[in-house]
Amino acid sequence: MRIGVYPGTFDPITLGHMDIIARGAKLVDKLVIGVSTNPSKSPLFTLDERVGQVRRETAGIPNVEVVPFDALLMHFAEEQGASVIVRGLRAVADFEYEFQMAGMNQQLNDDIETVFLMADVALQPIASRLVKEIASYGGAIDKFVSPAMASEVRARIAANAAS
Repeated sequence: MRIGVYPGTFDPITLGHMDIIARGAKLVDKLVIGVSTNPSKSPLFTLDERVGQVRRETAGIPNVEVVPFDALLMHFAEEQGASVIVRGLRAVADFEYEFQMAGMNQQLNDDIETVFLMADVALQPIASRLVKEIASYGGAIDKFVSPAMASEVRARIAANAAS
């Protein structure tokens, strides 16, 4: 069985993420979505909330499993029995960072390949960070996330502003 891992913070999960997940799931028998803690990104949602959101958003993709993780990516991939790490690329800036990470990961375990998928052209500008920024200023985010996710982002930002 070919297992792939698609890691990320998914704060929030965007339509760009969903595009990579749907396409990545076609390349492997099982795609494990690794939802990472990554406290350096100051997440809007807790890890448990993000895991639940990703599970909800991917419920229609039968070979996807969502797992939280707080470890080195290569250790997580090894624990999952993965032979592939799936990464999405939007722009040249992404490539530079991802290229460096793929090289470091290869040094840690050269049995696990990194596969890059280009985001759909219409979805390339979407970034979770920008979705949160747009929402924080009252902008429309419905083109970037699912309706359920848009409601949750707006509600969390309103709750944070009220406290």
